[in-house]
Amino acid sequence: MNYDQIAFWSQIAGFVLFTGALVWAWNKFLTPALAASAKASNDRVALGERHRDEMYAAVDSLRHAIDGAKLDAQAMMERVKERAQHERAAILAEAKDAGERALRNADLELARARMAAREQLRDALAEKALEIARTSANMRIDSTANARLVQEFIERVNRGQ
Repeated sequence: MNYDQIAFWSQIAGFVLFTGALVWAWNKFLTPALAASAKASNDRVALGERHRDEMYAAVDSLRHAIDGAKLDAQAMMERVKERAQHERAAILAEAKDAGERALRNADLELARARMAAREQLRDALAEKALEIARTSANMRIDSTANARLVQEFIERVNRGQ
């Protein structure tokens, strides 16, 4: 046997044993660690994708909610405008009624004031006419005519006329 061949086969056997140990160590330790790392990474990616999809769904839901809120706000504005028009019409009608009532009351008050003024004028005219009649009567009637008129009046009263 040749020492060179023994050395050669010894190196081949060492290489085979080293390669087998390396393959065994790779399969025993590194492959499960790499698989676990890849699984963890894939799980994180899947979780991130799931969160992303949930966020997209939440954003869509919020967009629909915003659209609904805009429609609700628009409907509210229309109802407010309609209600304001009704309120305006009611206030104008009430103000018109109050104005007409005040005008009627003013007309009645004016009529009462006219009647009071006429009465005062009539009283003033009657007083003035009475004063003129007294003055005129004093100038026309002397004491004998006055006595005769008083006597006629007393006789009429006694007769009951």
